[in-house]
Amino acid sequence: MSTPEKVVFTWSGGKDSAMSLYQLEMADGCEVVALLTTVTEDYDRISMHGVRSALLEQQARSLRLPLDQVRITSGASNEEYEARMEERLRHYRSMGVRSVVFGDIFLEDLRRYREQNLAKVGMKGLFPIWKQDTGELARAFVDLGFRAVITCVDTQALDRRFAGREFDGRFLADLPHGVDPCGENGEFHSFVYDGPVFRETIRFKKGETVLRDDRFCFCDLVPAPSKEAGRE
Repeated sequence: MSTPEKVVFTWSGGKDSAMSLYQLEMADGCEVVALLTTVTEDYDRISMHGVRSALLEQQARSLRLPLDQVRITSGASNEEYEARMEERLRHYRSMGVRSVVFGDIFLEDLRRYREQNLAKVGMKGLFPIWKQDTGELARAFVDLGFRAVITCVDTQALDRRFAGREFDGRFLADLPHGVDPCGENGEFHSFVYDGPVFRETIRFKKGETVLRDDRFCFCDLVPAPSKEAGRE
């Protein structure tokens, strides 16, 4: 029996990450040594998704995986992001890790950007859900029993009222024509709080909904011990 390949998993906390991890586990050929997440240190939240790091840490505990937070400043340049990521990746490369997992689906430029940066440190990218049909992927996410809430909406693509909604069949049915079912073009971001890869449900209550930069609408999620996850 071959030894599983050790990999680092770039974890956003959202549905595409969760589906990538699920498919990686089903393939049973890799061992995830750490979740690598970019956190904006000024706000102590997952970059772009706007989720508090406390909930990110709960996810990692439920997944039984080590969490490595890459801290960047608000409005960080590509140079800052790349430098901090390179530092962490070189650390894992020195431990013998050669591959990094991403939840990207079809953005060719983004994949090329990631692979070029990985090549600088002698690593390669793995893309478990690459080129899968996003409509089918979204429905599979729901059918498998994953549960997620929309944490950020780009109001140039989607009405702000979608922020805070459950990612479910009704949500998918209500998406306007032209909006990708997985939000692959940045239309929305999500936070996964339950599903087959988790040992325990992540519990939270919905807080304030705010508009940032006259464009991005965020629904704050507040950690909570409530028995009704995501329902308060």
